Amino acid sequence: MNTTQFDFNKALEQLQAGQNLTGEGDLLTPLIKQLTEAALKAELEHHLAQDSSPNRKNGTTKKTVQTSVGEFELETPRDRNGSFEPQLVKKRQTKLTPEIDQKIIGLFTLGTSYKDIKHHIQELYGIEVSEATISAVTDQLLPQLQEWQSRPLEAVYPIIWLDAIHYKVKDNGRYVSKAVYTLLGLNIEGKKELLGLYLSESEGANYWLSVLTDLHNRGVKDILIACIDGLTGFPEAIASIYPETEIQQCIIHQIRNSMKYIASKNRKAFMEDLKPVYQAPTKQAAEAALEALAEKWGKQYPIVVNSWQRKWETLSVYFKYPEYIRKVIYTTNAIEAVHRQFRKLTKTKGGFPNENSLMKLLYAGILVASRNWTMPIQNWSLALSQLAIHFEGRLDSVLDI
Repeated sequence: MNTTQFDFNKALEQLQAGQNLTGEGDLLTPLIKQLTEAALKAELEHHLAQDSSPNRKNGTTKKTVQTSVGEFELETPRDRNGSFEPQLVKKRQTKLTPEIDQKIIGLFTLGTSYKDIKHHIQELYGIEVSEATISAVTDQLLPQLQEWQSRPLEAVYPIIWLDAIHYKVKDNGRYVSKAVYTLLGLNIEGKKELLGLYLSESEGANYWLSVLTDLHNRGVKDILIACIDGLTGFPEAIASIYPETEIQQCIIHQIRNSMKYIASKNRKAFMEDLKPVYQAPTKQAAEAALEALAEKWGKQYPIVVNSWQRKWETLSVYFKYPEYIRKVIYTTNAIEAVHRQFRKLTKTKGGFPNENSLMKLLYAGILVASRNWTMPIQNWSLALSQLAIHFEGRLDSVLDI
């Protein structure tokens, strides 16, 4: 057994014992070296197989290359004719983000399990990597996540959506439910932008207050419309940081919560009477429909009817806008689409061993989802003009006119 292979096996044993992969002792760099050299050998063998002239292997050349986790001496194989041009690490290349690292992170970003990543790396490069190694490679996302989480934001966002999604995370030896707070913004160009992800023990207005404070500290000075679910105290939390922001409570959340308290035999009839409330052409027509709903169902389902009446101020904001703005703000569908992306990534995982393992996977989901956010929403020019009228003067500082 050669020295390189012996050292590599020893590194794997230390890795299995729980030692760090980077920093003092640096266990990851020897692994990257071996994976890279194995891939280069495979490149040369493919080149020789395609070469019609007499040609063969001719030893190796050495050079020092730098990677994201350290530097190592790379032995690049040569051919007798000198016609071999390596692609993974080119002849004069001395800085390397290893292809295998990229492949692991790319598969991880798609929600591929560690087991399947191991299989793909084995199939592509003929080398077996441990799940601990894969975890260490994907940990390279964590500094990016921290930088992304603290980046400066724009001064004004016409619309933001706020919601939470829950996951099981191991804490002090047992799995507990934790809330990931998601903030999605629509910037002045009408393009979606995920503003931040925050992890807390549970969803609550008090924590939302700290999230909004962080948003303000990162440069967001004004929000025109905030679209939220029905969490108690949420509007007050927003008003304490952004007192001029209009609150639109999600109609779909309100309908779902209402139907929980309606007997199954009455749900169809109740929904028929509820539709004229939220589908009304004007606020006046909606209030007339709500009054009719209260007269017919108020005694039988007072909790539901009272909820609509009590929250009407924040449920009915969208009626003041034209249809192309109503469609954007009357639900939190935009942020729920982000959460659907998260669920695709996490559907095979019953729980997470720690917070970092969850957050780096969700950040990977952001990288995938945001690739499609290149165009403004439909009718954004018209919507922006309407918002500039409704919120007179508040867009002047960011509109280039």
